[in-house]
Amino acid sequence: MTQAQVIEKRRISSPATTPQALAWDSRNKTLWIGSRDLNRIYAINSENGIVFKEEEAPGIPWAAVALNGELRFTIGEGADDDRYIYRYTPEAGFSKMFPCPDFTGSYLSFDGENLYMSQWYKKRILKFDDHGNVIREIDVGAEICGHTFANGLLHVLRGQEQPDEHWRIARVNLKVEKPEVQDIAVVPFACRSLTFDGELFWSNYRAKNTIVSFALPN
Repeated sequence: MTQAQVIEKRRISSPATTPQALAWDSRNKTLWIGSRDLNRIYAINSENGIVFKEEEAPGIPWAAVALNGELRFTIGEGADDDRYIYRYTPEAGFSKMFPCPDFTGSYLSFDGENLYMSQWYKKRILKFDDHGNVIREIDVGAEICGHTFANGLLHVLRGQEQPDEHWRIARVNLKVEKPEVQDIAVVPFACRSLTFDGELFWSNYRAKNTIVSFALPN
C-alpha cells in the first residue's frame, strides 16, 4: 500500500458550512459547492472564494458534476434522505431526472459521454446511460467519498470513514474489461467529493469548512 501523500497546493474557505458537493465547471472556470446542512449551492471563484451565484437546493446536495455546460446533482429528499439525480442550469434551476438505484447513491463523475455515481456502503460505482439505466458496475473495494475523471482515467477517493477517516486516491482504467484499482497516494484529511480542473484536484475538508486543491506525487 502506498505511503506517499498528495501534494497540497491551496486552501480556500467555503462560502458555507459543511461543504459537501463539489464540481469544476471548465466552461465557466467556476467551482460549484453544495452545503450539506444549509441545502444551498454556490458558484465561486477558485482563486479567492468569491461567490458568483447562490441558490437553494430541493434537498441535501450530496454530490455534483459539471457536463456540457450543465450540472448534475445527487439530492437527498425527505426524512429518509432518498436520493435522486437532478439536472441543474443557472438559467432554469433544478429539475428531477431519475431516482438513484434503491434510493441510495452519492458522488458523481462524467467521462465525456456517461454519468457515474458511487454507492458508499456498497463500495461500487455505477455507470448510467442517458435514461438513467445502469450499464456497468465497478467494484472499488472500499468506501467511496469522491471520484472524477482526469486525463482519461477515473480517480477515486477510497478508504473508510470509521474510526479514523483513512483515505487514499486511486486510479482506475475503465477501458479494460476488469480494471484494477491502483492506489496512488494518501489523502491526509477527511475528504469529501473530488473534482479536477485540468491541472489540480479539489476536495472538501468538510469538518473544517475548507476546500483543498492538490496534485499527485510523481
